Amino acid sequence: MIADQIAQQGAAQIDFITPHITDAHTLDYPCLHTGFVCEYELPRWDPIHIGRFAIDISPTRHVVMLLIAAFLCIVTMLLALRAHNQKTREGKAPSGFGNGLEAVVLYLRNEVILPNVGPHGNGYVPFLLTLFFFILFANLLGLIPYGSTATGNISVTATLAIVTFVVIELAGIKAQGKAYINTILFWPDDMSLGTKLLISPILTPIEIIGKLTKPFALAIRLFANMTAGHVVLLALISLIFTFGSWYVVPFPIVMGIAISVLELFVAILQAFIFTLLSSVFIGLIREGAH
Repeated sequence: MIADQIAQQGAAQIDFITPHITDAHTLDYPCLHTGFVCEYELPRWDPIHIGRFAIDISPTRHVVMLLIAAFLCIVTMLLALRAHNQKTREGKAPSGFGNGLEAVVLYLRNEVILPNVGPHGNGYVPFLLTLFFFILFANLLGLIPYGSTATGNISVTATLAIVTFVVIELAGIKAQGKAYINTILFWPDDMSLGTKLLISPILTPIEIIGKLTKPFALAIRLFANMTAGHVVLLALISLIFTFGSWYVVPFPIVMGIAISVLELFVAILQAFIFTLLSSVFIGLIREGAH
């Protein structure tokens, strides 16, 4: 009975992890109340009606986190650019923060993006670098106290994947021109007409499904990885209240710290993988033109 009461009280007090992966019309901020968490109610706007559909455009926790991530991207790049230009005017080599960020940008450009995008791929570097840093900041915001993981929302990752899908298809149209239709309709030039008529109805749906699986894979991979860490951490901490004993406290705490360190690595890794796969997909659809 006592253990059940402890578990119920604990469950009400430890809900500091689920806000990291759930969206709401509130923001958490530190205060001296129970649990050291207070909620700020975000403004609610009247929905926009389009026919019978009502679209709620009120800001949510994840929208705020995405805006903060975009702001951090802009500020970080401008500070690095300012430091780099200052060193250049002084005739000195870049150092410190600007040098470190330049190394990251050059590595992504020269070792990840250009080799996979293919010849004349410099035009795609800004988009792919923006993807990397935006996703990275969005991931890291979910690891700080009172923050929230916007990339743990399937709507966010799906939107990123759809935007990337549009860029991939536009890259194919630009590189292949009229031959782009061959990436949708399977109609090879090196086969007889009879063979084409036989195989095309079978392989054309496969080509279309192959196109759609790319954004699906991007969205689910990022969403699942950024959600899983928080769920595991919540499960570990909940063990304390499930057993209702001080003897089990060290194990969940040690494992929770280990999972948190692993999440930091995963946050960086998932931004890198999203950028890498996007580069590969762009390169694959451009390959037919080279």
